[in-house]
Amino acid sequence: MSASVSEISESKTRALISVVEQRLSPNPSRILVVGCGTGQEAGTLARHYPNSYTIGIDIGCQFAFDHPGARPARLLIMDAQKLAFRDGSFDFVYSFHALEHMPDAEQALAEMSRVLAPGGAFCVGTPNKKRLIGYLGSDTSWRNKLAWNLADYSCRLRGRWENIYGAHAGFYADELLLRCQIHFGTAQAVSDDYYGAVYASQRHLFGLLALAPVLKERLLPCVYVVGRKRAYPGEGSGRRADLEQVYGRTEEAEDAG
Repeated sequence: MSASVSEISESKTRALISVVEQRLSPNPSRILVVGCGTGQEAGTLARHYPNSYTIGIDIGCQFAFDHPGARPARLLIMDAQKLAFRDGSFDFVYSFHALEHMPDAEQALAEMSRVLAPGGAFCVGTPNKKRLIGYLGSDTSWRNKLAWNLADYSCRLRGRWENIYGAHAGFYADELLLRCQIHFGTAQAVSDDYYGAVYASQRHLFGLLALAPVLKERLLPCVYVVGRKRAYPGEGSGRRADLEQVYGRTEEAEDAG
């Protein structure tokens, strides 16, 4: 991996870590990175928290693990929908732009919650399904960025703007927030905080966007949620009904699909 790509990945991960620390003040000793890709993010987290034991997992189909770049994190091939860890094995679970690639996002979130200890912190980020344009901050060529955006709009026009069809759709901001509330407990949206940290020199632009929230929710390419796992299993379980009411999703419809 080139130095520039590595630096971009690390700067974004560190920006998200700073948001997590401002909101949750975690002091993790056992970290799980779900959908770690090459392992760069896991390495950044492991180096940021040198007293922690950090594991990164991925299915290993699209990425080759960069073990040197991930040190001192340990990288494993594993399905996020079937994590091979005991309940409560970690006190911080981190997933950055992986959930949208998983066939069963609900199962993946349930597994992340299962292996997270009560009171443990989590951070989940995905593409913003409402975005007008994506990938502008990606560490790739403009040709790829154009091709990917054209592919996104093709999916929209064909009525296939869903993760289950292989589209890089992601989730609506309030949808991701509700999903995290259902599976973890306490959750808060931090997209503004993240982009403010990544583009600190352009903070005035975010101030202007705050005056036009409808426009802002279409311009931000990704959405992020952080929070803690509830202390008691039954707490907050009624939020599933809220999600189904807002998005018209029922268990029967999912089974039929």
